[in-house]
Amino acid sequence: MFSHINSDNYQPQLDKKQQSIAADFAEFTLPTFEIFTSPTLNYRQRAEFRVWHEGDDLYYIMFDSETKQKFRVDDFPVASELINQFMTALLADIRDKEVLRQRLFQVDFLATLSGEVLVSMLYHKQLDEQWIEQAQQLKVRLSAIAPVDIIGRARKQKVILDKDYVMETLTVGEQKFHYQQVENSFTQPNAKVNEKMLLWAQKATKNTGGDLIELYCGNGNFSIALAENFDRVLGTEISKSSVKSAQVNIAANKLDNVDIVRMASEDFSQAMNGERVFRRLEGFDLTSYNYQTVLVDPPRAGLDPDSVELVSRFERIIYISCNPATLRDNLAELVKTHRIDHFALFDQFPYTHHIETGVILSRL
Repeated sequence: MFSHINSDNYQPQLDKKQQSIAADFAEFTLPTFEIFTSPTLNYRQRAEFRVWHEGDDLYYIMFDSETKQKFRVDDFPVASELINQFMTALLADIRDKEVLRQRLFQVDFLATLSGEVLVSMLYHKQLDEQWIEQAQQLKVRLSAIAPVDIIGRARKQKVILDKDYVMETLTVGEQKFHYQQVENSFTQPNAKVNEKMLLWAQKATKNTGGDLIELYCGNGNFSIALAENFDRVLGTEISKSSVKSAQVNIAANKLDNVDIVRMASEDFSQAMNGERVFRRLEGFDLTSYNYQTVLVDPPRAGLDPDSVELVSRFERIIYISCNPATLRDNLAELVKTHRIDHFALFDQFPYTHHIETGVILSRL
């Protein structure tokens, strides 16, 4: 259980993952795969807790994934030190403030390596002017720890004090990249491992040239860090908030060779084939792109057959996966046209069974 993590177990759990990957992918001719470790504690920049009320007391709880039993959480050693500080300070502050504590059922924290925190407080009641006034005072008090913004959520209601995002700065080798991360939008939770993923992909694609197409690009996490290795980068993403963040991040990093369009990978495939015309692609001449490299970081379901067919047309494929089972299925198809040049294990989620991997393939 996360509340009783022993960092002495870090290496044994990583060894087990390495053995699991070696067994799962035994059918493929793999290069010696690289292992990228995580900090053993305080590595998560996101955490969500239910709030349990017991008389005059209130405290955080989580649920055991196997037994579904609730357990009390007073500290959370896998989360960043900043989140742990805010966890304690928030409850201590609101314990005697009826307006802020009443019907509060969940608190979400999003922190950055650069020292910002976003706190979302979820309620089973509507939030009125009195709540806003007290939440503003809470924000001032918590700002003594670090820069903080607070969001109040209730049914059909979202109150933002004063913004709903943080700005993260990631160090990739000698470079610094800036990323807007919005509440409730996907970002890599383990920032230190994310930095290693970006550096790995950056080094593996150095001097590649041509253009990079990224499907499922999110807030531009990879597109922005890899832009220097390509002539042009075109990213596609279906989430409206992620596309907006990606546009902000392109500007924040002063890039002029990256474009992001909001569309599904299936639609992009049809547009590439000339099967359909999409208004969202007005101004983009898809025939002008030099389709050399594609990057995919799909959800746990992996790539559907049409997307596998689409990526197999590229000279190089960079595949970031959060699910070894669907990656294995997709690779079984992709190795018919491509060979595996690089294989990496990124320990994004220590002490869990989740495994993040990276594969780079080139055409046979």
